[in-house]
Amino acid sequence: MARILVLNCGSSSLKYQLFDGDRVVTRGIVERIGEPDGGPADHAAALRLVAGRVDLAGLAGVGHRVVHGGVRFAEPTLVTDQVVDEIERLVPLAPLHNPANLTGIAQARRLLPAVPQVAVFDTAFHQTLPPEQATYAIDADSAARYGIRRYGFHGTSHAYVSRRTAAVLGLELAEVNTITLHLGNGASACAVAGGRSVATSMGLSPLEGLVMGTRSGDLDPAIVFHLERVAGWSTAEVDRLLNQRSGLVGLCGAGDMREVLRRRDDGDPAARLAFDVYCARIRFYVGGYYALLGRVDAIVFTAGVGENAAAVRAGALDGLGQLGVLVDPARNGGGSGERLISPDGTPVGVWVIPTDEEYEIASQTRAVLRESASG
Repeated sequence: MARILVLNCGSSSLKYQLFDGDRVVTRGIVERIGEPDGGPADHAAALRLVAGRVDLAGLAGVGHRVVHGGVRFAEPTLVTDQVVDEIERLVPLAPLHNPANLTGIAQARRLLPAVPQVAVFDTAFHQTLPPEQATYAIDADSAARYGIRRYGFHGTSHAYVSRRTAAVLGLELAEVNTITLHLGNGASACAVAGGRSVATSMGLSPLEGLVMGTRSGDLDPAIVFHLERVAGWSTAEVDRLLNQRSGLVGLCGAGDMREVLRRRDDGDPAARLAFDVYCARIRFYVGGYYALLGRVDAIVFTAGVGENAAAVRAGALDGLGQLGVLVDPARNGGGSGERLISPDGTPVGVWVIPTDEEYEIASQTRAVLRESASG
């Protein structure tokens, strides 16, 4: 079986996972890269640490997570100098993410020059969005000139979870409509029709949509102009507010849902409001995507909050019984792994399906390598 190394390179961290076929050989993370407290000096040093921990002999390929692929990359892609240049041109669309992803690619190519490298894009799964979902209602010429459209993110997670849902239902992927809810520090919803993303909550950037740990999600754009005009804030200050000081942190001072729930249960009104706003936003998207799909076979929770916070799952779907969406308290409160948490016989199954983005990246990397070999 093909041995695939998956790398997820952040600005100060490097997550890695080695697969031998479908089996995980090892996984880990190198943190505090470039920080003055004893971490690796740079990403090259971090990758050398990984090489010291992982047997890289016989690697068939390296799969890299790349956050933004724009409209150019609708599929995982074998890395070449031209591909690197095109990813660099997309940096303005993902200035916090693509540079780190490119650093990981560059260092891996230097360390493993004979091993094929594959870029797997978070945005690629959402390239199937129809025009009415991908298009913002702004001046069309300006949108085209500056690449303004809905791109969507968490694509590898939504792809993996929707496919696993079809498998646990015992149905062909093309037959299944799902609403997938990736709820972590970042959070997004996706309507998936027959394995194709047809709507998703994140947009040009990962800021739009659901309430997140530190990000606001949806808001009136005039808030930005108001803060610039009335408070004299700079663009950088508004950016920090919406990306780092909003969401759960902005509402109650805690970005970790476990802490929010603890404070809520202790009677903290700010935590209660944060929880209610968080759940209300999810409920809004679930209802909208239900109407869009027309028929929903399953609603699926995944990622750290989605997989572990029973109160969020119950709160997010509360009041949707007339749509055939119900959560069984006993099932919701216990268990682990892939599990049904709705009552038997309800029209819409509610599931918890743990995501595995690294597995998805490894699978897509293998597919690219097979196609390259056969071509």
